[in-house]
Amino acid sequence: MIDVAIMGHGVVGSGVAEVLIKNAEHIAKKAKNEINIKYILDLRDFPGLSYSEKFIKDFNIILNDPDVRVVAEVMGGLHPAYEFTKSCLEAGKSVVTSNKELVAQKGDELLRIAEENNVNYLFEASVGGGIPVLRPIAQCLTANDLYEVQGILNGTTNYIMTKMVNEGVAFPEALAEAQRLGYAEKDPTADVEGHDACRKICILAALAFGKHVYPKDVYTEGITKITSADTAYADFAGCVIKLIGRARLTENGKCSVTVYPAFVSKKSQLAHVDDVFNAVAVRGDAVGDVLFYGRGAGKLPTASAVVADIIDAVKHLSSRKYLSWDKAEEGYVTDHTEATVRLYVRAKADKCRDCLKAKAEELFGELQYLGRNGEPDDELAFITPFASEKTLFSQLEKLNGTVLGAVRLLD
Repeated sequence: MIDVAIMGHGVVGSGVAEVLIKNAEHIAKKAKNEINIKYILDLRDFPGLSYSEKFIKDFNIILNDPDVRVVAEVMGGLHPAYEFTKSCLEAGKSVVTSNKELVAQKGDELLRIAEENNVNYLFEASVGGGIPVLRPIAQCLTANDLYEVQGILNGTTNYIMTKMVNEGVAFPEALAEAQRLGYAEKDPTADVEGHDACRKICILAALAFGKHVYPKDVYTEGITKITSADTAYADFAGCVIKLIGRARLTENGKCSVTVYPAFVSKKSQLAHVDDVFNAVAVRGDAVGDVLFYGRGAGKLPTASAVVADIIDAVKHLSSRKYLSWDKAEEGYVTDHTEATVRLYVRAKADKCRDCLKAKAEELFGELQYLGRNGEPDDELAFITPFASEKTLFSQLEKLNGTVLGAVRLLD
């Protein structure tokens, strides 16, 4: 029998306990060992549960118990999750986690500590909830030279955008509906401003390309400025708007990493990923395009991934798994404004629409004009030719009109 501990008994932590207890017999067969929850660390009390006697409030009980071989960190946030995880790894305990913020910020350091102590740091649940994506990248696709990872990485924003696209609902109403259904937190900032997707694309990029990517180096833009008018113009262009996390290797061996709302062609598989579902597309030189799809969050899907990592850690108590990446040099992540893109622009004329149209053509060249039902007489929407972001946004400042919206196209 192998003793494990769970740090945190929130949505995911309670799900991990539920799965380990409910599926104990099945899990024991898979792990080749019975897995026993010895401790659950939480400052709150949970009376009346079938496992209430397992709760403790002192982390040192876990740290100093040599029988605890695997620890599940499902606390979330950086502190004290970082300090607890580091101490466990240094004490020779493997750690599994769903904590995307911690992995994105400290993954390179924690993986190094795990290697030095011949234990494992596993985090399948940190990206895509129950969608198996990290293992396939690290193991099944290891023969490939991977050069691009992109996807819809946040279920909350995808649900909101689906409501806006399919039902013409405005952003505030779509967000309120997501909160009512429990898809969005009371404070939805991490989701709607793109921070959650940023952490996930950092982890995917690091695993795919072998060097750590820090969230601070990633250009991140959320969906709060997207309006129903923008989604209507996107439909006219044969597109939908999705929040896309994207990482690409450049010719000079550096990495371009971004998170922003984008026009996605309806011909793309990503355009048809709706509601709270996520999708991750990976491109390799041998395999071509591979798409991973499923529910990207939720109590039991995420707990499923955490428990799978616990089983993996139990099966490899005396050996290390394949997850690793190196620390990146300064400047590894390139300036996003150097990227070549096309841009959707929605602008309001200061004087006349024809004057605005003439100025736009003077600045950008040949344009693709868009329309929508109820389009105001003084509004102009168009798609620019390809140019660097720096050039396009510089030209926007010279328009003789007010820019109401600007969204990149996913090429």
